[in-house]
Amino acid sequence: MPAPPLPLLRPPLSARVAHAEGADLDLIYRWMSHPHVAAYWEQAWTRSRWQTQLLDHLAGPRCLPMVVSDGDVPVAYVEVYRVELDRLAGFHPARPGDLGLHLAIGDQDRTGAGLGTRILRAVVAGLFAAEPRCTRILAEPDVGNTRSLHAFAAAGFTDHGEIQLPEKTAALLIRERG
Repeated sequence: MPAPPLPLLRPPLSARVAHAEGADLDLIYRWMSHPHVAAYWEQAWTRSRWQTQLLDHLAGPRCLPMVVSDGDVPVAYVEVYRVELDRLAGFHPARPGDLGLHLAIGDQDRTGAGLGTRILRAVVAGLFAAEPRCTRILAEPDVGNTRSLHAFAAAGFTDHGEIQLPEKTAALLIRERG
């Protein structure tokens, strides 16, 4: 099974595979340490642990880590994953081709102005275009992350109830191809 595809986004948004070294590693490490991200991702890890995580994602077909930019400015870290290879499959039946999505807006001053919704809409469209067998995209943000829940809803995801993951109560959100 191949890794999830890199969605092609329309300018000014762009996405590229995140590197496990250099500027990307420094950026993701810094973003994940910001309180507004760490509160829900719970991955305010060391730089070394983030490097290991990114290398793991890049080595296999389960997850593709990406940096999304708005113009020339990196603004978000996104993970696209194959649900059938992810732990989410143990909490909700996965269909062949299902993709999952995690999104973190790196700098807090960029939150609350619709950027998350813009990114989600663009990434969803790009994933559906790049992966014809994908009929739905899933997400499982923390139920307490109201900004994230609002962005996913505004991007066309529907609420399918709560699931209890080991580290959080999550809202199961699904965006059907349509």
